[in-house]
Amino acid sequence: MDKLLISFGHGYSAQALARLLLPQGWRIIGTTRSADKADMLRSTGIEPVIWPGDPDALPLDRASHLLISAGPGQDGDPVLNAMRDRISARADQFDWVGYLSTTAVYGDHQGGWVDEKTPLTPASRRGQWRVDAERAWGAIPGLPLHIFRLAGIYGPGRGPFAKVRAGTSRRIIKPGQVFSRIHVEDVAQVLAASIARPNPGAAYNLCDDDPAPPQDVIEHAATLLGLPVPPAIPYDEAEMTPMARSFYGESKRVRNDRIKDELGVRLLYPDYRIGLQALLASEQSDETRTGGRS
Repeated sequence: MDKLLISFGHGYSAQALARLLLPQGWRIIGTTRSADKADMLRSTGIEPVIWPGDPDALPLDRASHLLISAGPGQDGDPVLNAMRDRISARADQFDWVGYLSTTAVYGDHQGGWVDEKTPLTPASRRGQWRVDAERAWGAIPGLPLHIFRLAGIYGPGRGPFAKVRAGTSRRIIKPGQVFSRIHVEDVAQVLAASIARPNPGAAYNLCDDDPAPPQDVIEHAATLLGLPVPPAIPYDEAEMTPMARSFYGESKRVRNDRIKDELGVRLLYPDYRIGLQALLASEQSDETRTGGRS
């Protein structure tokens, strides 16, 4: 069977993986809800399919690999809701199935360390939905499932620089608060490494080596830009959306030993300082190449 990846919810991380796989001769079908995004995906070599829609529009019978990025909701996992029976009937056909989850499944550990063996005790509704989805995918007999629990993702077009430049970034201070994060290119290389070395049933934490307070990241971004460091705002005084406040309800340090020991991954951006410096250098290179035109 040729290498055909069907990517459900072909978003930021899946696009980074595609940039690694397409030059190797892979065929990639990516689902999206938007016609405009479908045009963008097509321009990058992806075969877009508007979905949810006609299940027969996806050639599941010819797929060798599946990647699920679409997030669950209160009604469960959208891919399983639509295609559980079809996927279950072909479980032994696939060489690899990847499910992108989140480190929110571990809940709050008050700054303590967690690894893949840590019990799943989500502290938020969003985290519980992810736990439920992981278990639902894992319940399909014979499916070569690999679970990837992602920390906060940053990378080109997704980082603190824009808000710092605009003067809208805030340094919210909550004592003891730490987050783990990962550059999108490291997400992609972990997924590619797993595809090359499948281990059905495995779960992997995807994060860098340096869990850090969020205000430190913003301060470093401002320093790199040569701009004033945004003022500190105590957590109790900060105005935040319910979603933003939910993130601050969890504090933990996430271990990433398994991606290194089992998959042989060497992080391109092992901490946010290296990652932000590389992002800024890339932006400056793009500006030089285009003569400053947007």
